[in-house]
Amino acid sequence: SKQRIVPLGKSLKMAITNYLTRVRRNIEGSDKSKALLLNKRGKRLTRQSIWTAIHQIATQNQIADLTPHTLRHAFATHLLEGGADVRVVQELLGHSSVNTTQIYTHVTVERLREVFAETHPRARN
Repeated sequence: SKQRIVPLGKSLKMAITNYLTRVRRNIEGSDKSKALLLNKRGKRLTRQSIWTAIHQIATQNQIADLTPHTLRHAFATHLLEGGADVRVVQELLGHSSVNTTQIYTHVTVERLREVFAETHPRARN
């Protein structure tokens, strides 16, 4: 139930504009909702409807254990592995404490150890 700020790239901005001008205006009751994404009945998407959509896509593509949480975890991990500051990731995830975000850093440390072991000349001895 937290409000979050989400950075948008050019392609996502174009997709949202397309959705608003071509799709959303054709959804009955959409003019009554302040939510950006709506279901077929013009109501805001729920946590469960998003879980169901991800589950369907995962099933169709034979991907095991794909959930909104695993996508969120992958997002945070990739940002940290790419050098993002933990405070920035904290803000993007909407965590009130940096300690919550630091859970994701252990994966990055493990990955650093793997890369070191695989690539450093003295680590192979």
